[in-house]
Formats: sequence, structure tokens, C-alpha cells
Amino acid sequence: MIVRKLSDILGTDRDVDTEGWTSRRLILKDDQMGYSVHDTVIKEGAELKMWYKHHLETVYLTEGAGEIEDLKTGEIHALEKDTIYALNDHDQHILRANKGTHMRMVCVFNPPVTGQEVHDEDGAYLPDD
Repeated sequence: MIVRKLSDILGTDRDVDTEGWTSRRLILKDDQMGYSVHDTVIKEGAELKMWYKHHLETVYLTEGAGEIEDLKTGEIHALEKDTIYALNDHDQHILRANKGTHMRMVCVFNPPVTGQEVHDEDGAYLPDD
């Protein structure tokens, strides 16, 4: 059984902070669950182009508001608390947090990430071989 508190993650190598987002990696590949779980904050006003070519991701928004743009279709979806979206086709997208608020979300990745990934020039995590 794995039991962790967010406070156990803060300030460790599982707490990754960048200019546009902070990701607290609660469950990672080495936990051997077959997926990873992250408590992620998209910072106020951030605009992030991402493309998880090697991972599927499901995201549940717990705080804040923003939008996600599907770069294949141009469709923009409003995001607010209690909204879920799934990138079920390795969708290229832009994630935007509204001015005046951040977005806090629970993110689940399959396959699981190791926790050491960084976004490449396409906004993707490289596969873990």
C-alpha cells in the first residue's frame, strides 16, 4: 500500500517547478502502478503548447479556470473547476490559464512517467525505454 501526502512531496525531486507550471508527482513509474498521478498547477496567465506523443493523459480540474485548444481542429474548450478532459489521441494542444487565476489539476499519465521528464521542443515527454 502506498500512502502519501502532498506535504511529503513538496521540496523533493518529485516537486518540479517551471515558469508556467508546477507538478507534484504523487505516483511515478517506480511505484509500479501502471500509471502516474500528478498534482499540477498551471500558473496564472500561462500559455503552454503541449503534445504528449508517447503518453495518454487524463486531467481533472479542481481549482481555477482557463481553456484548452485542440490544435488539430482549432476547437477551444472552456475549463473550470470539476471539468475533466482526456487526451486520448495524443492530441496537440495549447493549455491556457485565465488572467487572475491559476488552474490546479490532477493529471494521470499512461504509461507512467519517471518524474525526471522535461518537455521537448514539441511539448512532449520522451518515451521511457
